[in-house]
Amino acid sequence: MRKLSVIRFKPKPECFDEFVAASKEFSKDKGTANPPTHYIMTCKDEVFAIIIRDSNTMSENMENGVNWLDSQRHLLQEYNEIDRHTMPVSGDLVEY
Repeated sequence: MRKLSVIRFKPKPECFDEFVAASKEFSKDKGTANPPTHYIMTCKDEVFAIIIRDSNTMSENMENGVNWLDSQRHLLQEYNEIDRHTMPVSGDLVEY
């Protein structure tokens, strides 16, 4: 089964472009794969990472993502005390 994750980030206004560039660099290999498995989207003052992956690699991929995020937190605003720097949602990818 494949999983789809959407992760919202809210960069500090002065760090928006830097965070977008870092996000693109982090996912470059996966974003240019055939077919792509990572997408970066911006909307207003937020950045969204859209990721498609196999369920058997999800834990490893998430760990790599958290390690990368730890190096980027200084560029981000916190949403709240619970979610902190991300608003993630993941689920089963239903394909037609």
